[in-house]
Amino acid sequence: MDIAMVSKLEKAKRYAEERERVHVTNLTVSFDGDNGTHQVSFDGKKWHCDCRFFGSRDWCCHTVAIAKILDKMVPVSEPMPS
Repeated sequence: MDIAMVSKLEKAKRYAEERERVHVTNLTVSFDGDNGTHQVSFDGKKWHCDCRFFGSRDWCCHTVAIAKILDKMVPVSEPMPS
């Protein structure tokens, strides 16, 4: 491995540790929930999920879980008090 490649790999490792550098603008994932697979997406501003719960509340366990996995790279859609 040449010195340029080693340098790039070291830089990649540092970038991966500095998660605040990453800002997700669009994302679509399949989420295997307890009751089936759901399509979860983030459009840069708002979360979406095809589960029934999300349809009535604009958040669900699937969107919150993905946001927590992506820790600070996307906003968390937390439950709002009624």
